[in-house]
Amino acid sequence: MAETMELSPALLAIIACPACHAKFAVDYDANELVCTNQSCGLAYPVRANIPVLLIDQARSTL
Repeated sequence: MAETMELSPALLAIIACPACHAKFAVDYDANELVCTNQSCGLAYPVRANIPVLLIDQARSTL
C-alpha cells in the first residue's frame, strides 16, 4: 500500500520552484509538487514526505 504524502501547510506556503520561483500545486496521486507557472511546468518528486527541489530531478509537464 502506498504511503500518503503529508506536507505541512506552512512548508507549502514558503517553498517555491527553484527554476522560476512560482508557487507549487500538490499532486497527491503522483507524489509531486508541480510548478504553477505555465511556462515552466516542472514537477518535483516528493520522497518520504521530503520534496526533492533539484532542477535536475524534476520532470517537465509541458
